[in-house]
Amino acid sequence: MTPLGSVRALALALPSFAADMENPLLKPSPLPYQLPPFAAIRDEHFLPAFEEGMAEQRREVEAIAGNAEAPTFENTVVALERSGRLLNRVGRAFGILTASLTNPALQKLDAEISPRLAAHQDAIELNPVLFARLEKLHAARASLKLDAVSVRLIERYHEDFVRRGARLTGEGKTRVRGLNEELAKLYAQFRRNVLAEINASTVAASRDELKGLSEAAIKAAEREGGYGIRLTNTTGQPPLGLLEDAPVRRRVMDASLQRGMRGGANDNQAVITAIASKRAEMANLLGFPTYADYQIKRQTAANVETVNKLLAKLAPPAVANARKEAAELEKTAGRPITAADWEYYSEKVRLARYSFDDSQLRPYYEIRRVLVDGVFHAATKLYGITFKERRDLKGYSPDMYVFEVFNEDGSPLGLFLGDFYARPNKRGGAWANPYVPQNGLEGTKPVIGNHLNIPKPPEGQPTLMTHSEVNTMFHEFGHALHMLFNDGKYPRLGGVPRDFVEFPSQVNEMWAVWPEILANYAVHHETGKPMPKELLAKVQAASQFNEGFKTTEYLAASILDMEWHQLAPNDVPKDVAAFEKRVFARHGLDFEPVPPRYRSTYFSHIFGSAGYAAGYYSYIWSEVLDADTVEWFRQNGGLKRANGDRFRKMLLSRGGTEDALEMYRKFRGSAPDTVHLLRRRALQ
Repeated sequence: MTPLGSVRALALALPSFAADMENPLLKPSPLPYQLPPFAAIRDEHFLPAFEEGMAEQRREVEAIAGNAEAPTFENTVVALERSGRLLNRVGRAFGILTASLTNPALQKLDAEISPRLAAHQDAIELNPVLFARLEKLHAARASLKLDAVSVRLIERYHEDFVRRGARLTGEGKTRVRGLNEELAKLYAQFRRNVLAEINASTVAASRDELKGLSEAAIKAAEREGGYGIRLTNTTGQPPLGLLEDAPVRRRVMDASLQRGMRGGANDNQAVITAIASKRAEMANLLGFPTYADYQIKRQTAANVETVNKLLAKLAPPAVANARKEAAELEKTAGRPITAADWEYYSEKVRLARYSFDDSQLRPYYEIRRVLVDGVFHAATKLYGITFKERRDLKGYSPDMYVFEVFNEDGSPLGLFLGDFYARPNKRGGAWANPYVPQNGLEGTKPVIGNHLNIPKPPEGQPTLMTHSEVNTMFHEFGHALHMLFNDGKYPRLGGVPRDFVEFPSQVNEMWAVWPEILANYAVHHETGKPMPKELLAKVQAASQFNEGFKTTEYLAASILDMEWHQLAPNDVPKDVAAFEKRVFARHGLDFEPVPPRYRSTYFSHIFGSAGYAAGYYSYIWSEVLDADTVEWFRQNGGLKRANGDRFRKMLLSRGGTEDALEMYRKFRGSAPDTVHLLRRRALQ
């Protein structure tokens, strides 16, 4: 007979057990392609799912490490590849929602779970018994009679463990664990502060002060008791090119530049200095002079000196071009201009020189047409893939698009989701990420999301995009194609170096203004008439307009990133503004009308996670390959299936199964030539 106390305990446990059984995160999604069941997921599902996911992977890893049999590729490396499926599924869903539809409960859990996840990862990669198995396989890899991809997988895992600190002594491992947990907490705090500052920095304005904006934009700016201009996460703000009132432009720019530096709960200065100091200490522990050396070691650039030389070479001509552009703007303004004035007078000069401004383009860039008749149409022409809208499938927001993607032969390729509108609970910028990654071991096809931050118009009004937003949509879909086309067996080899990952997405931007593609989507949303050829010619003629400004603001952010991550632990400054000022002066970037694309306190690429830390240079580095590839497409007939098939087969489908630059050389037939980038950026 069961004791009464045990019966009561069982009865008390049943509701929790039932709740766990109903937790949609604890089992693979029943939806097509295992699309996360967002409608069924509740905030309270995440913590128990994370805990079960970590417990499950601990059991899996313990079984691998404790295997009495000698280590083999299958029982160690492939077994590691198969581990953590539940935890990965939960983590991806959580990451999607905290980035795009966050709330106080998710932010609180992010702060709580991030250090626990870091500790969990350390427990795996600092496990001496598990590492000993990997060491044996790595030492014997040449004699294991494995194919090249399998050997590369062993090398990747071994490198991951070494970079995590697997070769450190006991005290070193203890400190690495502590640093990883502390950094995870700081990243979560930084992200939380950035979003809070964006929302707190909305610039109040009267209706008269909004003169220059469209009626739809003014309507969208309505707030209780007046109007407000909500900021995006970059330094430059889209309304600055249109607002006629100089004082309100200054208020917008000042609010943008001061985010995270005004004291109070959302100030990020102390967070940044703590991150930089702990990263520097981590690098030293792992045998690297700086964190930049640690990060760049596994990139295609290979070393810090190469990156520093590239940025130093590009900065002087970029600033010289920006100063020339400023002189021309000042002629129009009749006075010296500031950062708040640049976009406004730039639009006036563009109009005078090329007889068009961005407002003339927007009626031809209705969002759905851009996506379906532009982005998708280009992909169909180039790769033969087709798209079918799945209105029966939903994302986490009612505004999202969901499309099933097919190969030319009708076989399913994956799902694509588009979340294009800005929200107060969505982080700034634009990005792509896998909701479900391709996995050859499990036979899983990819589900890929693209995320932009286009202001949503008032109900009933069309979404008309800027030229820059159109370009961004093509760019992010380039990332989506890279992930959709990956057909590798091993998930760990699905990615490429950070300074290579932007290359395919930048190449995809070329189709935005390719005449055949533009003609298919650039149709007036009211009249149905195509964009006049003369307007298109003006757009193309103006392609290098304002290039000095764009290159300078980008390089300023890239150099700032590199400077933060070449500091020794004891050299990290507390005064963030003073540090930035010294950096820009030293590199000749102290030109007030052109501030950096991001100041440190809202530079989410490098302080919101470790992803782009000492890696923001990647965009210009990848653009060398991009510009060279665009030239290859032009030389070989442009938008042709044969060209797309070659690009897909030799690059987009290969993931990280081979050295990235070697893949590029095989595709191109030669090493990349920098001359095409220099011409594009007006640097020679």
